[in-house]
Amino acid sequence: MKVSHSPAALFAAFDDPDLIAHAGLVPMIRLAERCGLPRLVAEKVKLTGAANGAGTAADAKALSIVGGMIAGADSIEDLDVLRHGGLSRLFGGVRAPSTLGTFLRAFTWGHVRQLQSAARAFTCNLATHTGLVPTGDEVVFVDIDSKVKQVYGPAKQGASFGYTRQRGLHFQIVTVKTGTCAPVIVATRLRKGSANSGKGAASLLREALATVRAMGITAQIIVRADSAYFSHKVVEVCRKAGARFSLAVAVRKKIREAIAHIAEDAWAPIKYTAAVWDDREERWISDAEIAEVPFTAFTSKKKAYHTTVRLIVRRVKRLNPKSVPEGQAELFGVWRHHALFTDSPCRCRPGCSDRAGVRRRTATVRCSTLCVTWSTTA
Repeated sequence: MKVSHSPAALFAAFDDPDLIAHAGLVPMIRLAERCGLPRLVAEKVKLTGAANGAGTAADAKALSIVGGMIAGADSIEDLDVLRHGGLSRLFGGVRAPSTLGTFLRAFTWGHVRQLQSAARAFTCNLATHTGLVPTGDEVVFVDIDSKVKQVYGPAKQGASFGYTRQRGLHFQIVTVKTGTCAPVIVATRLRKGSANSGKGAASLLREALATVRAMGITAQIIVRADSAYFSHKVVEVCRKAGARFSLAVAVRKKIREAIAHIAEDAWAPIKYTAAVWDDREERWISDAEIAEVPFTAFTSKKKAYHTTVRLIVRRVKRLNPKSVPEGQAELFGVWRHHALFTDSPCRCRPGCSDRAGVRRRTATVRCSTLCVTWSTTA
């Protein structure tokens, strides 16, 4: 079977000088101007000595790139979208893609740091002007993570193979959010593709926490991250900034030894959607349970870095029907553990037993402390 007609050839062109495809750029660029982005770039970004005049009018070029990205451009050539139709009647100082490409290629690491400084100051102005992040909330979460962005040109600077086994660039990002607002990016850093996930995390987090405080946020900060960021440097940055931390921990030998010391009656079931309430025993029957134990981390470092806080552990039954023959039950339960290293304080209600940091349960006294702690810090 085959198609009996040739496919139609369609071509769409947007060349009417009176039409405006991206009129929404007007309030966006106006907001950027009100919050001082052009002024900050002009003051902080100095590409002195750049060839072919690449360093001139950095503010106009930066706004052209920002406007193009908002309009959907994902390459230098796409930045020409700002010169289509009637957009030239709305904006002045728009630079050609070739000029913007020359501008970007003139950047060194020092110039990137200058631009980051301008971006941090702009973020603070934007938060003050728009109320982007509420300052009245009791807790603010700061999350740090990384991602590999695949690229396809082997000649691209910094592109290499990392844990994803794809050629790419490996960027870090820090966001801040509260219970009443969406995540807001406060710090970013672009690295080569083969960089370790946690490389440079401490310095980036230090800058991010300073930005959060500069935004006028006085609430308690909780830094959250996965196991790639479990390091004494990250913990030190959090403590110096007055922030609490909640870091996932890879379950290795020392963690397994700490988990083994948790008494069996210390495990409390988690009320998940599949949990069942047992009226006779007055407790939830669940395939997931949670407990905690004190743990001292970074003992291989200097004594000043030794940190003893709560190790909260969630265990889940390994339920794999393929490994259990039909009609036969498991001989004993096998658990998969997930560990969380945090200095967040215990929120036990009056009457809840919390001896030496190890959660204890009785038949009549219960609380959801660990469940709440896991859901808010993990």
